[in-house]
Amino acid sequence: MAEGSTYDINLRIGYHYDHPAASNRAILRMLPLTRPGQRLITGLVSATPNPDYRRDGFDFFDNPMTEITFDRPVEHMEFLFAGRVWVRAAVVALDLSPDAAGLAAELAATQDVSPASPQNFLGASPRVAPAPEFAEFARSVLGGQALSVQQSATAICNALHAEFEFDPTATDVTTPPLEAFRKRRGVCQDISHVAIAVLRGIGVPAGYVSGFLRTLPPPGQARLAGADAMHAWVRVWCGSEAGWIEIDPTNAMLAGSDHVAVAIGRDYSDVAPVKGSMRSFGSHRTFHQVDVLPVAVTP
Repeated sequence: MAEGSTYDINLRIGYHYDHPAASNRAILRMLPLTRPGQRLITGLVSATPNPDYRRDGFDFFDNPMTEITFDRPVEHMEFLFAGRVWVRAAVVALDLSPDAAGLAAELAATQDVSPASPQNFLGASPRVAPAPEFAEFARSVLGGQALSVQQSATAICNALHAEFEFDPTATDVTTPPLEAFRKRRGVCQDISHVAIAVLRGIGVPAGYVSGFLRTLPPPGQARLAGADAMHAWVRVWCGSEAGWIEIDPTNAMLAGSDHVAVAIGRDYSDVAPVKGSMRSFGSHRTFHQVDVLPVAVTP
């Protein structure tokens, strides 16, 4: 019997328009990944009402993706994922990452152009722009110490956890990372974007992971922040030997068996659970509900 945790997960995202929205097209990234240490046992992404067109596939970063189109006016839409996922915490037994100079040399020698290439996660991206303040923060945290990349990334994420106040009212989905960084307030999306910007600012490839977080803590442990909605954390390339590791800066921890990954990208723009376009006018309302329930079943 494989060790790990099994969860039943339900995600509902809905929209209601004051006036019917016409010609609505959406890309859904709601189906959890199957990757080493994580397996989608069963699951389905559905839409209400039934779309006029649907195509399931994968995006550039190999995330499951559902494209849907409504060719008729709709007043409300609801998207649902329901399924069961098994996940095992990644084991980072030894720090095999190089120092900053060693990482730079490895990056210069890297000719990989695959979706997992660190080169895709090194420069500016749609939601993460460089700024001197990010590199200055990294230098203040690291203080010139001779650290490995893994040690540096952990120190930076822990420092952001200590300085940020988790505050859902301080930002929204469009808030730039630099604004959230100056406020030192925000949610997991903001903290992850800032961590990515700081790491890239010192030449460390970093990406964004969208997913779910266990909502019920183990007995005697505190409830984790960000568990009522989709969660976000970062992945850091620690060199060719160590590969990618994932850190949750919102909760100052390595991503473990409480974290269920849905999509990986450069920033939120690559992994948004619902992304699309429509023709409409007036206002609309939206809701977002997540349930992650542990079950006593191990595949």
